Amino acid sequence: MPELVTFTDMRHPEWIKVKTTDTHGTRKILRDYGVSTVCEEARCPNQGKCFSSSTATFMILGDRCTRNCSFCAVESDKPLSVDPDEPERIADASLQLGLTYVVITSVSRDDLFDGGAGHFAETISAVRSKNKAAKIEVLTPDFKGDSEDIGVVLSARPDVFNHNIETVPRLYSRVRPQADYQTSLDVLKRAREICPEITTKSGIMLGLGEREQEVLDVMKDLRQADCDFLTIGQYLQPRRSNIPVSDYIHPDIFEKYRGTGLAMGFKAVASSPLTRSSMHAGEMFYKNEKLK
Repeated sequence: MPELVTFTDMRHPEWIKVKTTDTHGTRKILRDYGVSTVCEEARCPNQGKCFSSSTATFMILGDRCTRNCSFCAVESDKPLSVDPDEPERIADASLQLGLTYVVITSVSRDDLFDGGAGHFAETISAVRSKNKAAKIEVLTPDFKGDSEDIGVVLSARPDVFNHNIETVPRLYSRVRPQADYQTSLDVLKRAREICPEITTKSGIMLGLGEREQEVLDVMKDLRQADCDFLTIGQYLQPRRSNIPVSDYIHPDIFEKYRGTGLAMGFKAVASSPLTRSSMHAGEMFYKNEKLK
């Protein structure tokens, strides 16, 4: 296996340099409808590539998070009131963008009685009503592990239920101090129990100081939770205030994890330095559908 490439001065290796163009006016459409994307809020390195192909991941429930994960660029602050018109605007924007695969995520809203589950369900229903051909994936927070909230989201029948595990258990106190590894696993297990027919998905970041065996153990835990899809990507520090990159993982190592994941029984694994949870999400879903 190739050695880790470590950059103490935060220079990026050649294999993760990206373009930042937006040739289809996606940003203008998003602004016109007054909707947010996690692509922008989290400073995703793939914005240019995705926006230029009219792809975006909608972020509902505002742009302020009630948690303060050290890896995330989304602002942690007192959240705004829930916008009741947001589901319809997202549905309209998805139609205007010509999306056939819509990804909906959110900030964590621990201040809400249901963690925002009802708003997720309303947004799914609005998109289904106006953009009937689209498949829908949700990337949810953990809802503090509340089975009823998870059930509310699933009652709207998304095609894919995604909840990211993010990192290995040892690093949770540093990377996700307000979250719990077992709770995140249980969210995926509960989703499978409630709706066995719905595809489940999770993701992990590398480059935070995790060890190879720890990554393999997380992958095993996800399979034991009967998780279908897995994404593995390189963590990149979005702001200087965020946790620094520990190491840059060589593409060959990502490819090794991809092969291992498929051998473990994941139906699909996307693993590369620039892989993100929602990147090529539609391609992953449709390819798996063809294999059924």
